[in-house]
Amino acid sequence: TVAERKENMLWFRTPQKVYFKKGCLPVALREIEEVLHRKRAFLVTDEFLFKSGKMSCITEPLQKMGIPYQVFSDVQSDPTLACAKEGAELMRSFQPDVIIALGGGSAMDAAKIMWVLYEHPEADFQDMAMRFVDIRKRVYTFPKMGEKAYFVAIPTTAGTGSEATPNAIVAVPEEELKVGIVNGSMVPDYVILDAMMIKNLPRKIAAATGIDAMAHAIECFTSNKANPFSDMFALQAFDLIMNNIETACDDKEALDAKNNMQIAAFYAGVAIACSGTTAVHALSYPLGGKYHIAHGVSNAILLVPVMKFNEPAIRGKLAAAYDRVVHGEKTCTTEEEKSAWVVNRMGEIVRHLDIPTSLTEFNVPVEDLDGLVKAGMQVTRLLVNNMRVVTPEDARAIYSQILH
Repeated sequence: TVAERKENMLWFRTPQKVYFKKGCLPVALREIEEVLHRKRAFLVTDEFLFKSGKMSCITEPLQKMGIPYQVFSDVQSDPTLACAKEGAELMRSFQPDVIIALGGGSAMDAAKIMWVLYEHPEADFQDMAMRFVDIRKRVYTFPKMGEKAYFVAIPTTAGTGSEATPNAIVAVPEEELKVGIVNGSMVPDYVILDAMMIKNLPRKIAAATGIDAMAHAIECFTSNKANPFSDMFALQAFDLIMNNIETACDDKEALDAKNNMQIAAFYAGVAIACSGTTAVHALSYPLGGKYHIAHGVSNAILLVPVMKFNEPAIRGKLAAAYDRVVHGEKTCTTEEEKSAWVVNRMGEIVRHLDIPTSLTEFNVPVEDLDGLVKAGMQVTRLLVNNMRVVTPEDARAIYSQILH
């Protein structure tokens, strides 16, 4: 059957064009306008970027090109479907033919859903969000996108990889959970990676989003769904991140390291599209949904505990990662030594970047353990990717480690 063929087929989409160089934004915007002949632009961002004046890097070129635009800046850090529907209503009244998302994962994810609702108002995202925690409800398809508008993603962090993925993460407040909606139609058409966009990113945000990208890379590389394509992108992303993240976060003038982090985050996003994340992300979603802990921070807290749990099942993969990321003298010789080095090095990076390694400072009570286990075990679409089976007892043990 068609369904069986799809189930046994691996495929992924990438953006039509990716610009990646310090200072490339103005040139990229001009070229996009010339190629697409777009006449009306709808800009999606968050309140902070809007009030900080960051949008001027887009609005000023648009004004010079004589392109009318409208800005939607009400995207919150945990966007909901209600937010996306509000933006889609404004799109329908403005009738743009290009949508430009400027921001981190929240702005890009919300803009993706707005885009689909603008092109296909019949799309039932509420149904998808409520059912997507169930792996059996994984496949959703829409008619061809781009008939009304093209989508341009301009990330202002080097982390989520949303600019390369078919994913959109939304909060479901009534379930106290974040869920991921996946559809191949939601891959952006154009992506602009300009290191100047993250030059002055606060260290705290750069660190959290960078660790998110690290988690994407190592999880996709060690996923049950890993394959030659995902391994290629995931391993290159992991190499770039392990060797650039500390410099990129510590030194705002280190534009080469920042550019490498942008490219790595994009590669890790492609790896997600080819493969998929595992238990780190599965168990982190309840932390964002109920306690509103930043996604990258919750991943950082869980990264080492989950990797130590997985290590017996992924030792060979972690050893291969060691061989790739260590560019100087390689002092580890056995798979066990190499694997342990990778896990320990990730922990060192998290600590160097001053990211919390437990939930104590977020005032998460020990009494919530049962609820965390229940919510985390619902994210079956990611848990099935984990090479070591995670039981409720395993999830309880992992959460218990980070509650103290």
